Amino acid sequence: MRMRKIAAMCLLTLCATFGGTNAGLAEQAGNDGLHRLPKYVFFFLGDGMASAHIQATEAYLTVLNGGSDKKAEDLLKPENRLNMSRMFYSGMQTTFDASALMTDSASAATAFASGIKTRSGTIGMDNKATRSYKSVAQLAREMGLKVGVISSVSLDHATPAAYYASVPNRGYMNSIAAQLATSGYDFFGGGGLVCPTGACRGGDSSVDVWKLLKDNGYTVLNSGEQIRALKSTPKNRVVCINPVLQDSQAMPYAIDMDEERYADNLSLKEMTEVAIASLYEGKKGQGRGNGMGVERGFFLMVEGGKIDWASHANDAMATIGDMIDFDNAVGAALDFYRQHPNETLIVVTGDHETGGMSIGHATTGYTAYYDRLLDQTVSFTHFGQDQWAKHKAVYTPGYDWTKTDNLAQNPDMKNLMLDLFGLNYDGLNAYQKEKLEDAYDQSMAGRNDNSRDENTYLYGGYEPIIVTITHVLNERASIGWTSYSHTGVPVPVFAEGQQGWRFSGFYDNTDIARQLARAIGFRGELPVAR
Repeated sequence: MRMRKIAAMCLLTLCATFGGTNAGLAEQAGNDGLHRLPKYVFFFLGDGMASAHIQATEAYLTVLNGGSDKKAEDLLKPENRLNMSRMFYSGMQTTFDASALMTDSASAATAFASGIKTRSGTIGMDNKATRSYKSVAQLAREMGLKVGVISSVSLDHATPAAYYASVPNRGYMNSIAAQLATSGYDFFGGGGLVCPTGACRGGDSSVDVWKLLKDNGYTVLNSGEQIRALKSTPKNRVVCINPVLQDSQAMPYAIDMDEERYADNLSLKEMTEVAIASLYEGKKGQGRGNGMGVERGFFLMVEGGKIDWASHANDAMATIGDMIDFDNAVGAALDFYRQHPNETLIVVTGDHETGGMSIGHATTGYTAYYDRLLDQTVSFTHFGQDQWAKHKAVYTPGYDWTKTDNLAQNPDMKNLMLDLFGLNYDGLNAYQKEKLEDAYDQSMAGRNDNSRDENTYLYGGYEPIIVTITHVLNERASIGWTSYSHTGVPVPVFAEGQQGWRFSGFYDNTDIARQLARAIGFRGELPVAR
């Protein structure tokens, strides 16, 4: 009894260091019981998400809900906060991989999943790509837990792949998908498969994954009606592919979901709810390998993958939309947690920061203007595939890039900017108009007055006019971007529920795998060779 009291007091001291209240901590410590294992473990990974993404989203929500991004009392209101940032425990993790301060998603996911540092591009293997390791999801399955994997991007993408596959190159997506089909996991949901019937590149396998899935007892569903029906009539071994795939076999950006052509689309929250219904067994299971007839429990990994893609493209509103979609999925897990408070663990983090997103810009000083974001209604992808493609087809013939006012003299283009992004060309300053003119020329004709190096800096690999529109809009709102790639800043971690205390503090991303393994009851050392 004395040791139990001492342990509880140590926990209170530890958690109080990270900002909890004494009353809440005392209650949490009592509920946790310190050593009780959770039956239900959720790991939410916002790809590319870091502190700036969270703050920008909460500032946007504040304005959207009628408050002011200039008033602390509005920013602090619970309804303007994300589910994740209100969770009980919080920490911070470093994200560098074995050979770079700026990790990629493959090496970051391997750190989370297997507890090892590896090189960019490698999944589930060591830095020399000579040895494979098990993920915490694989360990969970071996311990009798059911397992689910969800991603808003393709299911054979780097992050979800780290939980079931080992490959030396993340581009071996046929091999990755083949390992998905033989994983024995209970639920997959989200995007589709990039190379399901042949090799993606040299060195990849060439397997008919659809046949392999069928041979291994999987049912593939790809209609909203079929997938939603699993909430009431769950099935074992299902692959739920969203009925609408927008780009690279990924689910649509949340900002685009209201479009008529995306009417059958599922949100990430809905897909998470379907997964919970499919994985939760009540008291019907056979126990965690002990034959006692108790519910087995589950491990569910959920990735908000297009937060990263939108941040690569420096599109703040597409980023914010998918941040909200991702956080709503966290909310679905919290709803489940409230029904099973002593049996559930939820952990939320990002794998790295993408885009060098900043809260503040050189042109706006100390003032934010998030109301200027409210009228953007489409993502950069939707605009590029639809309205911009149509516009370019009409105006490319005979285009003369040497004119200095091509955009200024095109009312259709100015109306597109106003209608879809809320950006009034006539209200911009001379420098902003100059940037848009140069970008318009480059997009229409492949030439402008800039040097090649200038264009690389200004546009990265994105459509010049589209990325410039979002740059100007974001700058006017007081959001900046420094990169089209990943950056190396530490990333916050949030946790709620049983064993959530494990995720308080400042630590490395590999420690997340170790703590998740401990939370599910694994007592060995990571990494574990396959």
